[in-house]
Amino acid sequence: MEILESIRVFDIIDVILVATLLYYVYKLVRGTVAINIFIGIVVIYLIWQLTVLLKMEMLSTILGQFIGVGMFALIVVFQQEIRKFLLLIGSTNFGRKNGVFKNFQFLKKETSLALDVNAIVQACVNMGTTKTGALIVIRRTTSLDFVKSTGDAMRIEVNRPIIESVFYKNSTLHDGAMIIEDNFVTATRVILPVTQERNIPLRFGLRHRAAVGITEKTDALALVVSEETGAISYIKDGEFVLFDASDELVDLLTQDLT
Repeated sequence: MEILESIRVFDIIDVILVATLLYYVYKLVRGTVAINIFIGIVVIYLIWQLTVLLKMEMLSTILGQFIGVGMFALIVVFQQEIRKFLLLIGSTNFGRKNGVFKNFQFLKKETSLALDVNAIVQACVNMGTTKTGALIVIRRTTSLDFVKSTGDAMRIEVNRPIIESVFYKNSTLHDGAMIIEDNFVTATRVILPVTQERNIPLRFGLRHRAAVGITEKTDALALVVSEETGAISYIKDGEFVLFDASDELVDLLTQDLT
């Protein structure tokens, strides 16, 4: 009972913040070789805390020194993941009304979706029928200015003919990615960061790798139409699924954007 009385509100907040931080670190390294290193570090840390609790001074000292010196090694080992994490934090637009805080359920309000999802999906279906390659990136809360600067600035309201004309094979704008923000096409011919993941099947080319890359570094959503098969891929958080039914894709996009 005394233990419960000694727990402060800030102690609970501290535990929640640490758990959240560990969760996002896990998401960054999940599916990579670094996940094994991350798990190993967590195990060593827990053993170290156990030795301190049991007053095993020699072993706790050795493990403590290892943890202290190991922090420098971690910066080298997790260089790519740390860069990815800092880029994600630094490129987040906190000023937007639907910014990072919308992730907390108790702060959410019922909002209507302004984006014409049906037009985007129908354009992808039509391009899939003609096997026209396309790469569309839809912004959510993270700013995409760091990649938009590599392409051509636009401000055209989203509609099916516009999307299809941009990716038409003889169009000068078809190469690269299209950025969509708040129901407007804001950039075309954008160069995206390509993922370094090695577990992506070889049948998926640079479009899929670029889509995975941008969704690893931001919370954006991406749609890819394969030039070889006409299949539509939906990418979120670095993971993608293939879709045959357009209705399911419309529902999923609507859910993820609201």
